[in-house]
Order: sequence, then C-alpha cells, then structure tokens
Amino acid sequence: MNMLEWSYVHTAKAAFEHMDDIRRRQGDMFDAAGFGPRETPYRVIHAEAGIRLRRYESAADEGPALLLVPAPIKRTYIWDMVPERSVVRRCLDQGMRVYLVEWTPASDAEHDAGLADYGDRLLRACLAAVVADAGQPGVILAGHSLGGTLATMLACLYPQQVRAMLLLETPLHFGRDAGSFAPLVAATPDAKPIGDAFGKVPGSFLNLISSTAAPQVFQWERYIDWSLSFTDADALGMHMRVERWAHDEFPLPGKLFTDIVEQLYRDDQLMKGRLRLGDRQIGPQALKAPLLNVIDPRSTIIPPQSILPFHEAAASKVKKVLPYEGDIGVAIQHVGILVGRNAHAVIWPAIFDWLAEIGSLRRLG
Repeated sequence: MNMLEWSYVHTAKAAFEHMDDIRRRQGDMFDAAGFGPRETPYRVIHAEAGIRLRRYESAADEGPALLLVPAPIKRTYIWDMVPERSVVRRCLDQGMRVYLVEWTPASDAEHDAGLADYGDRLLRACLAAVVADAGQPGVILAGHSLGGTLATMLACLYPQQVRAMLLLETPLHFGRDAGSFAPLVAATPDAKPIGDAFGKVPGSFLNLISSTAAPQVFQWERYIDWSLSFTDADALGMHMRVERWAHDEFPLPGKLFTDIVEQLYRDDQLMKGRLRLGDRQIGPQALKAPLLNVIDPRSTIIPPQSILPFHEAAASKVKKVLPYEGDIGVAIQHVGILVGRNAHAVIWPAIFDWLAEIGSLRRLG
C-alpha cells in the first residue's frame, strides 16, 4: 500500500471510529430517556480475550443446560431486553439452566482472530465451561443470525456434546442465495485488504454495508414500524429499546470480517462441506443433533433459501421448521424473534413444545 492509499484508509478509519463514538453517545441518550435494557442478574463463569460466559440463576434451576449464542456484532442484551420480553427469562421459567455468550470488543492485538477462533476455540471454551458447571454431558445450543452460524460450526465440530440445535433466522447457505447481501458481495473485491487496512472493522462501517445492501430493512421498515407502533405504548417502548440496542455495536476483528465475507458469503464453504476450521472440515452432514430452524418467509436479508437447503442436507434425524410472521414494535424485523410480542406468545411456546417432544426438556407444572 502506497502512502496515498494509506492516507485514504487512515482517514476513512478515523471517520468511522468517530461515527462509532457519536452512535455510543446517541445510545446514552436513549438510556437517559429510560430505554436501556433491564437485564436478569447473572454471574460470569468464564472469561478470556474476546468473550465472557454468563450464567443466570433460577430457583427452578434443574433442567437441561442451554447455551445462547448471539451474533458477534452488537451487544448481547437483545436476548434479555426487559423481563416481559426476555428469551433468557422465558427459558429460565422452563426450568432450564441458561448460559449466554457475551462477545467483547477485540483489542488491537486480536485483529487476526477469525472463524476458527469464533466458531471453534472461543465457543469450545464456553461449551466446556457449561458442561462442567451444569454437570451434564451435553447442552441445547441456540443461536440467532450469525451467532447461529457460529453455533452451527460448534455443533458440527463437537456433535457428541449437543443435545439439540435451535437456529433463529440463521444464514447457513450463502453465495447467490444469501438474500440482499449477495449482490453487494458479488460486486465487491476481496475483503482481505479492507480487513487488513482497518485491523478492527468499525461498527458504523458494518452498518453502512447493511444499509447499502438492504435499505428497506435497515431504514424504511424501521420508520414504518415506528409509525405503526405510535398508538401502542408497549410496542413503541420496545421499538425504542431496539433502536437503543442498534446503536450499541463494536468492531469486528479484521480477519473475522474477511472470513465471513470470503469463506461464507462469497464461497459458501459451509453449505458445500468445505469449511475448514483448524484441521477439521465441516458441512451439513456433520450436523447430527435434532434441528429446529425458525425462518421468516418475508425476509430479504436471511430468506428461506439461505436456510432450507442446509436444513434439508443436515444429517439430523429429527428436524422441524417454524415460520415466524413478524411483529409490530420491534424496529428491525430480524430481531423480532427475540423481542416481539407474537414471537413470545406463539413461537417460543412452540419451541419448548418441540424440545419436550424430542425428550430434551421436561415441562414444569
């Protein structure tokens, strides 16, 4: 890279980092207005650079261990926003032992952490900590969005430790079937120079990519949801809380950004069975746990065609697909499965029923 190119990159990086700082201050304003998260008490049972593992306490803490894996882009409290719309609390109410992966911002020295770290090393350490803490040989594994993709990698690598797999709007089949992001990836050059130049890819840059690829999802639908929520205090309150969360991202390691774009979105290595993590190669035939996929039939960013082919090809003997038709008052429909009123009234009870049917959950009461 010559001096002129370096100057451009340095200027762009500084600009996006400044935008990140502005977004954090805007998030503080949401907090001051009362739209911050009200999280369930927890303790940390494992921590290392890049990750912390939360363990939630409950009086009915006697059921199967559940490990929740968020996407590694924004904060984890979307799973535990407020008591009445908390996946964490809902699972605790079922008697499950609930653990949540909390991704932490990478340091400058950790910019070279990639899929092998996030889909194997870091999650493997969390899996080991859960198994040891719960005293159980295996866990129920659940992930949302790219967090579900990482959880799928873990389940493929260590099938003997996964009792069941819950994937919530999780992209598994990429390439030209990757929805709104596919044309953008196809039209851009190799992501490695971007990842290398940034070192840590700023959250505001990732937001720009998302808004460019799918402006209807990340811009216009948010305004529509706000207008539809305006006469419903509960819906409007949740909309504002999700907007607060949307300002709470942190940068991705440059190598992880590159691996996601190149190995997944461009080359579709996971679906093709050619994704190599360390000395292991994985694909759908390596996924053997009972599998439930929640899909949004209307989604353009993670459409059914980015999920169903992998679902059908997986080696799991027990499989189920649940359609989620969306909610009002969630700002971004993609997170509605975690915070939406209909999701908590209909989809989560159906998930628990399925877990009970396959013998992975003993219903209380």
